[in-house]
Amino acid sequence: MSSKPGRFNQRLINELQTHGVRLSDPAAGAPSRRGGAGPSDHKAVEIGGKVVMIPVHTAGAGASPYELDGERVTRGGEEIARMAFTDRPRFYDLSTADGVPYSHIATLHGRDVLATTVLQTCIRYNNRKVSCQFCAIGQSLDEGRTIAHKTPAQLAEVAKAAVELDGVKHMVMTTGTPNLQDRGARVLCDSARAVGAAVDLPIQGQCEPPDDRAWFRRLRDSGIESLGMHLEIATPALRERIMPSKASISVDQYLEAFADAVDVFGRGQVSTYLLAGLGDTVADTLALCERLVALGVYPFVVPFVPISGTPLERHPSPSAAHMRRILEPLGALLRDGGLRSADIKAGCGRCGACSSLSAFEDVEQAS
Repeated sequence: MSSKPGRFNQRLINELQTHGVRLSDPAAGAPSRRGGAGPSDHKAVEIGGKVVMIPVHTAGAGASPYELDGERVTRGGEEIARMAFTDRPRFYDLSTADGVPYSHIATLHGRDVLATTVLQTCIRYNNRKVSCQFCAIGQSLDEGRTIAHKTPAQLAEVAKAAVELDGVKHMVMTTGTPNLQDRGARVLCDSARAVGAAVDLPIQGQCEPPDDRAWFRRLRDSGIESLGMHLEIATPALRERIMPSKASISVDQYLEAFADAVDVFGRGQVSTYLLAGLGDTVADTLALCERLVALGVYPFVVPFVPISGTPLERHPSPSAAHMRRILEPLGALLRDGGLRSADIKAGCGRCGACSSLSAFEDVEQAS
């Protein structure tokens, strides 16, 4: 590994996010979830001033060459770096007046982003013939760790507390897909308006492309400042195999929706998740990323991490080399396209904890 601190941390994060890490003390750090809506099976740690999510509960993590003992990261018994766990959020100690723990309504991701799944149900989830094979949205609900519908009032209450007690800087609102019309946009609008009335907090909304493009303006007018619509997979045949129902919205239809959304939210304020390691080649991923960047869409490429209890729980994560072959040229694409994670007003791309992508945007670190 390079002696430059920036490049060293870039490569180390990439290695840890693909291999995972074994914990000498499984209880160390803030509590983490096994299964459920992502990011799951991870713990948040700070490396070189950056908070990242590292798999710790996956099958791959159990076989990782890396071990975390206290703050020491070792490989083959030799210390190679130091990292620290993030603290348990203080707002987790509170409950609503009717007894719902705040942590059942929203959770802290990374260092300073509040995240919630407004609707913890999806029209596809209970039918494995059509559901997304990597999805675990229903597990958290089945295990009593969340509630099915977070009301606007509950979200506003928790968001205000998270800002005041833990210095939260932005918020992600995602949702299971409730129907094939607005696809969750309506409930996101209601939720964002309530949060915006209670606290000044930039919000990213995440849903599938709604059938009526007028929803983009409605989402923006409700207070949502950035939008995520997640492709997950680049190759049409692979999309149909791994997420057969969601794949009914084709890549080309997504691209049309992205263009319309960028007209409303602006370049760099629309993003998409792409899961590397499910079968797309490096060339497939980068070809799609080129089209996305040209449209002004930030492609947040993350290594696939299998979630316990899903059909893909034993699917391996991609290698660090595979991720680097994507992230190095993608970093250059983003620089040339004028898209930076730091310029995103809210959301996963701005947080960046689930991928080392933001480190590859830096010319010095990526060179």
